[in-house]
Amino acid sequence: MSEDAIVPANARKPTFGDRASNLARRIVKKFTTKHGLLGDYDYGFLFLPNIPFMKKDPRAAPFFGLNDQMPVVLALLLGFQHALAMLAGIITPPLIMSGQGGVNLSEGEQQYLVSTSLIVCGILSAVQITRFHIRGTPYHIGTGLISVVGTSFAIIPVASGAFKQMYANGFCPSAADGTPLACPDAYGAIIGTAACCALVEILISFMPPRFIQKLFPPIVTGPTVMLIGVTLIGVGFQNWAGGNGPCAARPTDGFFELCPNIAAPHALPWGSAQYIGLGFSVFVTILLCERFGSPIMKSTSVVIGLLTGCIIGGATGYFDRSGIDAAPSASFIWVYTFKLQVYGPLVLPLMAIYIICACEAIGDITATCDVSRLDVEGELFDSRIQGGILADGINGVLAALMTITPMSTFAQNNGVIALTRCANRSAGYCCCLFLIIMGVFTKFAASLVAIPGPVLGGMTTFLFCAVAVAGMSITSKVPFDRRNRFILTAAMSLGYGATLIPNWFSYTFTYAGDNRALQGFLDAIVLVMETGFAVTAVVALILNLSLPYDVEDDTEAIRATDADAQVATFTEHGTGVEMSKQTPEVAEKNVEDLAV
Repeated sequence: MSEDAIVPANARKPTFGDRASNLARRIVKKFTTKHGLLGDYDYGFLFLPNIPFMKKDPRAAPFFGLNDQMPVVLALLLGFQHALAMLAGIITPPLIMSGQGGVNLSEGEQQYLVSTSLIVCGILSAVQITRFHIRGTPYHIGTGLISVVGTSFAIIPVASGAFKQMYANGFCPSAADGTPLACPDAYGAIIGTAACCALVEILISFMPPRFIQKLFPPIVTGPTVMLIGVTLIGVGFQNWAGGNGPCAARPTDGFFELCPNIAAPHALPWGSAQYIGLGFSVFVTILLCERFGSPIMKSTSVVIGLLTGCIIGGATGYFDRSGIDAAPSASFIWVYTFKLQVYGPLVLPLMAIYIICACEAIGDITATCDVSRLDVEGELFDSRIQGGILADGINGVLAALMTITPMSTFAQNNGVIALTRCANRSAGYCCCLFLIIMGVFTKFAASLVAIPGPVLGGMTTFLFCAVAVAGMSITSKVPFDRRNRFILTAAMSLGYGATLIPNWFSYTFTYAGDNRALQGFLDAIVLVMETGFAVTAVVALILNLSLPYDVEDDTEAIRATDADAQVATFTEHGTGVEMSKQTPEVAEKNVEDLAV
């Protein structure tokens, strides 16, 4: 053996059996020792409320890095916390799109979509967390961080506009009195078109992150995300007042005279004081959790508010438990299926959604790296960005094939990482496990579907406004010079207008022929023009690429330039005649400048 050899040349390489044996020993030690199960973590830190005048422990909780060893119980506890932080965001899109304000699916189909959304989010989050290397290429799939994914809120305004259009043009059936009937084909058109448009995000993932950020800077993505939130707040407020279905029009007779309908327990007219108060019980609970809650309560305040509203609603007779009793014990993907098809008018808006999702992913992954104490620049960071966007695009295709609408990287879990000081992937995998368990047991999904509209509205209004605030935060990074103010004004004037008056473009085209291709093209234009955030994104993108940058007025620079010019004039044309052509003030200034 040579002197510089580290190991003997004939050392035996570890076999598969050796590796399996070592893994088994580590697992046994993990689950059979106090250090492996509990460790020395201060669990009271997570549950100690923030009570005024109470002495606080100045010690900080230990930080668990990406690949650090952490106790099993703590990983399960923090994973459950991540799952609760995601829960409200995951269940909201399927509840809104499948209910009375969407495609009016049956209660069983609504329960299935909520269950499947939880399961799919658990599976696809594991893809992001794991990070796979594509052999033979420099590319990856996934970030390798606690980058969890959930159903995107951005699909809700697009889907709502498309569903109204489908009922209007006969794609979806309606009753003789105009009441919308169940339209599962419309939901199939949404997910079928989404599966095709997800290819846009996959292609974007192979672009350099800096090029993506230059093409879609904060001045484009900020107002777009803000308009998404503003649009969604209207849906949340409608639910808060009783529901976003036909009852929101306050008909004087018929099945929807009361909300959600006359057959529901404790049904009341839309906007009743009882509904407003029930929604406020959720909203106020969220505020109290933020003020007085422990770290685990703060990160799950939305779920605690939802639970409080459900308890009050159940005690006062607003819950209908017939759906819970009739629900099966378990469910999984593809219990219900929908006919996949491409709906032409949805292509452009969905492409815009996936571009927005890619831009959101860059910001979310950067924030995750930051709170995880990892570098936010360099080759590894760029690789995480690329892998995260690629996983988002692939997840969009897989989610559609598993009957769920587009996915996006969730940002609220960065707050959980910062609060708990845990960036360990073990907690992320436990989060995925809890999401899948929640989805498999259908009784849990059935109880979520049975939540009264005002309770759901109090919770979703807060969530949707958080989306708008996120857009404001992105926009605030833009310097408010004249050029950027002009771009924001032009883009948001059309976006806000389309949001406030959603049917403003419905009567522009008067074509009534039999050419379905032409009619579909016109419907696509109408859908884009009536989707506020899509209009804002297009206008901001075009103006940002076409308007030149202004040279800001710099007083000192102008003075210096003027002085130089005047000195040059005096020295080159320093005759009395030339001086006489200038005002006395300028002449005096020229003399002073020359003397200096």
